[in-house]
Amino acid sequence: MMTNHHRKEFIGFFTTAPPVGMPEWAWMWLSAPKLKVDKYGRPVEAPYGLRKVEAKLLEEGFNAAIIDPDYIDRYLKSAKVLMVGHHDYFAMNSPSVEWWAITGQEPINSRSFKRLMRMQSIREAKRRGLKIIAGGPAAWQWLWQTEYWREFGVDTVVDGEAERVIGDIVRKALEGDDLPAYVYVGPEDAPSLEEIPEIKGASINGLIEIMRGCPRRCRFCPVTLRPLRYYPLEKIEKELQVNVKAGIRSGVIHSEDVLLYGARGIEPNPGALIKLHSLVKRYYKTLAWSHVTLAGVKYAEEKYRLITRLTEIIYDDHQDWLGVQVGLETGSLRLARLIMPGKAAPYPIEKWHEVVEDALAIMHDNRIVPALTLILGIPGETEDDLRQTAELLDKIKDYRSLVVPMFFVPMGYLKNHEGFIRDRVTEAHVEVMWRALQHSLKWGEEIAFKMYFRSPKHLPLRLLFKAFLLYVKSKTKELESLMREQGTSALLRPQPALAVQATRR
Repeated sequence: MMTNHHRKEFIGFFTTAPPVGMPEWAWMWLSAPKLKVDKYGRPVEAPYGLRKVEAKLLEEGFNAAIIDPDYIDRYLKSAKVLMVGHHDYFAMNSPSVEWWAITGQEPINSRSFKRLMRMQSIREAKRRGLKIIAGGPAAWQWLWQTEYWREFGVDTVVDGEAERVIGDIVRKALEGDDLPAYVYVGPEDAPSLEEIPEIKGASINGLIEIMRGCPRRCRFCPVTLRPLRYYPLEKIEKELQVNVKAGIRSGVIHSEDVLLYGARGIEPNPGALIKLHSLVKRYYKTLAWSHVTLAGVKYAEEKYRLITRLTEIIYDDHQDWLGVQVGLETGSLRLARLIMPGKAAPYPIEKWHEVVEDALAIMHDNRIVPALTLILGIPGETEDDLRQTAELLDKIKDYRSLVVPMFFVPMGYLKNHEGFIRDRVTEAHVEVMWRALQHSLKWGEEIAFKMYFRSPKHLPLRLLFKAFLLYVKSKTKELESLMREQGTSALLRPQPALAVQATRR
């Protein structure tokens, strides 16, 4: 989706839901406002992944540009190749699939993409010979939605890091050669640092990548399959300069675990991290982390006082808090041992609850606000596993955070398992989701109004978000009353059938 979410990255989660309690136009304005474009319809800032592909094609001599979907008609009569990327083409990722299951309505991200691909101008261009190439982090979804693959006339799907292969694919498309229907870029084909170009145009919300890969080897994560590569500071600085030149003075440092930048295995490198953050703060007034791990937070602070030292660099007159996404995943020690033994390292996974509590206490004290993702429906999950997760949620209720339950999606080493769908939700799952909701409502208002929407210019967003919270709270009271009368099973009543199910076929 071509939007910067009002420069509030976390608002992007609203695009994974259907419009709730308001008309679609208002929901879109709240979560996905239109971007500023130049006279050619090129967005001033664009998704980082598309920027990388654009940069690689330009380096190889192609006439390539990112075009806002609202302006694509201008180019379709002469364009030879249309390339599309998306974070969640068919709302099969979490939390899209949960929203769809709970509400029975198709999320905004999926319905807007389908509207785009059904444009008459694209269909006419396809009849004239236009080649369509799809990729991005949700490329895998085309394998499980082949009816849309056929309907939209997609010629090739590229799944994985594209820098090493994309030039040859586009060259074949331009020359009229046969194209492979599906290209999987495995670890052995991953691009080296030298093959990864710096972006040529600004990225959405100033996001910059600092490394690729992750050494923790969680079995549900595809990133862990990729080799580990750290961007040198010179490479990072070039991308910072591109964003600042476009007027972007805030951004997101992106990695699967920011605290492992420059690390020796999972041993933090304080010098590299301090240099990195000092560099970023020279260019950006405010910054956020995309992801960290709880074990990384605990270890970095206890051994090096590194969280304290980094926030001393980050916090100033422009910024006094920090947001980040963090994988809580499960409270079950049995499941944690099976699917993510490295998540707690260097601590033993048997101390996972202690690691979680200690890390969240450190983040609370340092005004770091985590959005904690929680996986439901992990293969082999039992009611006892869910009970332990519910107990862990009770233990962390006093720490400022949001908890986002997500249904298991088969990826990484677990890609051959079945995904989790609403039909398999039990009362134990409902109990976990209910505690997560209560936790997020408790802290959500403080986070939104004391941290996120403080500026007077955010007044319209404050009002809309307040309306959304009131709607959720009213629905919550209705559910509470229903649960008192009928128990948690009342929430398992049949809902409208899902058009998309995250299930291996």
